[in-house]
Amino acid sequence: MTRFKLTIEYDGGPFVGWQRQENGLGVQQVMEQAIAAFSGETVTLHGAGRTDTGVHALGQVAHIDLAGDHAADTVQNAINFHMKPAPVAVLSAEVVPPDFEARFDAKERAYLYRITNRRSPLALDKGRSWRVPQALDAGAMHEAAQGLIGRHDFSTFRAATCQAKSPLKTLDQLAVSRDGETISITARARSFMHHQVRNMVGTLKLVGEGKWTAADVKTALEACDRTKGGPTAPPDGLYLVEVVY
Repeated sequence: MTRFKLTIEYDGGPFVGWQRQENGLGVQQVMEQAIAAFSGETVTLHGAGRTDTGVHALGQVAHIDLAGDHAADTVQNAINFHMKPAPVAVLSAEVVPPDFEARFDAKERAYLYRITNRRSPLALDKGRSWRVPQALDAGAMHEAAQGLIGRHDFSTFRAATCQAKSPLKTLDQLAVSRDGETISITARARSFMHHQVRNMVGTLKLVGEGKWTAADVKTALEACDRTKGGPTAPPDGLYLVEVVY
């Protein structure tokens, strides 16, 4: 039995999320079907983290075990071939030790949230960015974001359906920058709770609009109450960028 580490890119738009589900097609299911098609083996693909409906990935990581004798590049190419035309691609495949765990061995996860700050509708980035027509102050958003860095009870930014055992998380980075009409929000932590990044982005948008201040964000965090936070940003602009081991 050989264990392979796969690095994966996908457009989350057509899927109900990463996880295999009964109510629609998940990325995991598409990949497991492709693996079975080329190897003849029924396997379970173990991902580094779940992404929601509509959320994208530039660097999702997963592992599988195959009994057959396959070279890593064969695994990569064969999975990609059998996934066509689904918008999913294996960027790399490598043999790893049998005790490697894509989820539990991860030391850090990085997410990117993209906002397109303009009045005109999106032609090329529809479904891949959140269009906000109101002028946003990215500098004020960045300043407010710094108050969320560190170890906190993030209940204010936690979805009601979150299954995490504890709301205590350590946020290593939350940075906001602007390049023309594009505002990029980068978040890094060992792990995130369900909707945590999207809820933080929705809150920072209020700051960008001038409706909230950095002090308001800090007060919301300390309230440990989801109803005290900002709205949940749509999934369109969220990308799982990297998993660090």
